[in-house]
Order: sequence, then structure tokens, then C-alpha cells
Amino acid sequence: MRFDGIYVPLVTPFDGKGDIDQRKLETLVEAMLGKGVAGLVACGTTGEYYALSDTERSLVLQTVQRVAGQRVTLIAGIGDFSTRGSIERAAQAKALGYDALMLSPPPYSLPAQDGIRAHFEQAAAHCALPIILYNFPARTGVNIEFDTVAALARHPNIVAIKESSGNFSQALRMLQAGFTDFEVICGCDDQPIDYFFWGARAWIAGAANVFPGEQVALHKAARAGDWERARELMRAMYPALHSMESGDYNQKAKAGCLNASLDAGEVRLPLLPLDPAERQAFVDLVWGA
Repeated sequence: MRFDGIYVPLVTPFDGKGDIDQRKLETLVEAMLGKGVAGLVACGTTGEYYALSDTERSLVLQTVQRVAGQRVTLIAGIGDFSTRGSIERAAQAKALGYDALMLSPPPYSLPAQDGIRAHFEQAAAHCALPIILYNFPARTGVNIEFDTVAALARHPNIVAIKESSGNFSQALRMLQAGFTDFEVICGCDDQPIDYFFWGARAWIAGAANVFPGEQVALHKAARAGDWERARELMRAMYPALHSMESGDYNQKAKAGCLNASLDAGEVRLPLLPLDPAERQAFVDLVWGA
């Protein structure tokens, strides 16, 4: 399986009561398809999967699949506190018609590298869909080290890594490794040009909730070798991207959704909403891009 383009880990819109706003989610999916994204990720970090009940997760997965159908690649986040839980989530995604899975090491348990490897190998052995490793140590508390990635890349059912450590030296080592049938996908909103220059073809971009059209254009420019255009697009987005990476990421992804044109509601506890001044300051950055 190959990944090429912008893949959006969708926010989960909530209404004024804090419930999933299904109609807004449908609108968001259609809007993303209209912007030319290559795929959608349901129930990822930006989608606040950790704050959803099992029933709500099912609703999100079903809604995204129903609206998008087979028009783009659909990826299901199957993060859980246990390997067994992730395998159960994978079976659900398969039954609903998803194309691939995204999986991180379980948070909180802090497994060692051999435990991380066993986690992914066990999941891959029991999942019928291709798996994208998700390396986000700031969220999970552990880093997937290079040697672990190299070992897992040999598994036929593990096809890529979303590298979100922020350590581009680590990413570059993987990009230079020449893995067979295994891709390194940009997972850092402030590093896509670096990834594309060194041969990455895809970006799973939380900030694409905010700038879908601009990020599709940046990808196209990079793939065409038009680095000046890519830098121009990045310069325009960078103040907002830097703000998101600096804190309150999920809150800002919702506040700026679709160039701050779609009200995706607030986040759920334990996250708190932005205060009005912070929200407006971020929206101003979005509108200034």
C-alpha cells in the first residue's frame, strides 16, 4: 500500500451540549474531499479518540465511511491502553470498510523497546488491514527507536510510520534507510518540506483541519520540485502552525477548522477551551495566512 498526499486526522465536532455533531462531521468530510485530500483518519489524536465512548467511536467511524465511501483512503485510529483493545478496534474498522489502521504504543504503560515491538507484531498478526506505526512520544511517553522501526518494517502487514517525534534527525535516518515497501510519513506540521525534500510522499497533518487546500497545494508544489512555491505556502501558514505546535493543539485545530469557517465546537475534558482572547488571536493568525 502506498501513501501519497495529505491525510487529515479529522477533528470530532461537538455540539453545544458536548455531544457529537454528526451533521457537522458530514460537512467536514465533504469539505475535505472537495479540497483534494488523499485520505482521512478517523479517531486519531486530533479527533479526541481518548475522550469518546465505544458507541461514539462507532458513530464517528461509520459517519466518515458513509460520507467518504471509496473516494479517498480511509484510515482508522485504533489506539488503546492495551494491545488486545487495539486488535478489537482493528476488527471493527475492517468490518466498516476502512483501508488501513494507525496505531501507537499504548500510552501510560511505558513499554520498553521489546515490548513496543511485541505490541505491534501482535497487532499485525491479528489485523487484516495494513498498519501505520504512530510515533508520538510526547503523547505516549515512549519513542519508537530506529532499530525497532527497522525490525517492524520487515513485517508484511506494517507498511509505514507516522513520525511525530519532532526529531528530524530521527526521521532523516529512516528516510535514508531504504526500507522495502515501508514509508516514512511526515507527522510534524512544521517539517513537511524537509520530509518531502528527502523523499517522503505523504503528510498526516492535524493542521490540515485548518489549512486543507493550502497543504494540498504545498504537497503538489513539493512533488513538482517547485520549492519556492512550497516555501511561500509554508511561510503563510507558519505563524498558525507554530502556535498550534506550541500548545493547545486540539483546541486550535477546532477553532481554526476549515480556515476558521466551520464551528467544530469545543474540546472535551480533561482539555479546556481557549479563552475568547486566545481563540481570536489564533483565528487572526489563520485569517492572515
